Amino acid sequence: MIRFNELQVGDYVVAEFEGVRSKGEVVALNTDDKQVCIANDVQPFWYTPEHIYPIPLNDTSLKQLQFFRERYEDGDIEYKKGAFRLRIHQLGDYEHIDMWYREDRRHNPEVHFVHQLQNQYHQMTKVHLTDAAM
Repeated sequence: MIRFNELQVGDYVVAEFEGVRSKGEVVALNTDDKQVCIANDVQPFWYTPEHIYPIPLNDTSLKQLQFFRERYEDGDIEYKKGAFRLRIHQLGDYEHIDMWYREDRRHNPEVHFVHQLQNQYHQMTKVHLTDAAM
């Protein structure tokens, strides 16, 4: 489950309806009723936060967001998208990361899921992090 206040329009999440989970994009938020409209392959539908789940931040999800991966001799791995950088110190360890965009540097921000990365990316670049493949 994702807390309602963590979500923003454009975030990628997994929504559950009648036991079936599917990836989708947040297209609207209803703050009065705390409902989230998520568009998936079928159609947009309104969900409550207890039926919305995060997408784990990992190598696969970063590649789907069109990040380019580069491995360094010291074992660090850097994901690049334009001038935005995301560095992890060991493949598979997404708990300890550094990210930066120009002069804005963040060490170990609370980023464990795709929607959190999207929100940090938007704060830093003022551009939404999207990809149709998610």
